[in-house]
Amino acid sequence: MNPAPVDKVDVIEPVYAVKRLPSLKFMLAHPAHFFALGFGSGLSPIMPGTAGTLFGWLCFDLLTDRWPAVFTPSVWAVIIVLGFVIGVKMCDRAGRALGVPDHGAIVWDEIIAIWLVLLLVTPCSFKAEVVAVVLFRLFDMVKPPPIRQIERRYKGGFGVMIDDILAAFFTLLVIALWRF
Repeated sequence: MNPAPVDKVDVIEPVYAVKRLPSLKFMLAHPAHFFALGFGSGLSPIMPGTAGTLFGWLCFDLLTDRWPAVFTPSVWAVIIVLGFVIGVKMCDRAGRALGVPDHGAIVWDEIIAIWLVLLLVTPCSFKAEVVAVVLFRLFDMVKPPPIRQIERRYKGGFGVMIDDILAAFFTLLVIALWRF
């Protein structure tokens, strides 16, 4: 008598709530939602990822220009590292509450990634910043290999954050080659 065949055990995915649409009420319900939705930029009805990127760009330039003695490259580096680490938890929490791990309204990942790009390309002209932002959005939307594979492999907050950091590195690589 042969035992019954054993089925493959699937990896258990995190449990997400029923899908819901983000709103101002949702965003203000918890600080993690507020940050994950990019202070409201993720509520944009069209291209929220681009809205989050543009918001991040605006914040970076305003803060750096307004308080250059405070927002030094070293301070930005600390903000970016802490923003990534804390962002993993915040984006995971917001994704679970929205019922989608990487909901389009979650734009904290775009904000941190564009800050990384801008930190490493500035000082530069406005035109160069535009090129950096466009390249970043291109890599973030197209997700060339290995970005797409890594995005599919890692779930939750880390998966949300890491694909944008990789898009930032691709952007920086292209800019470095362009400058060379």
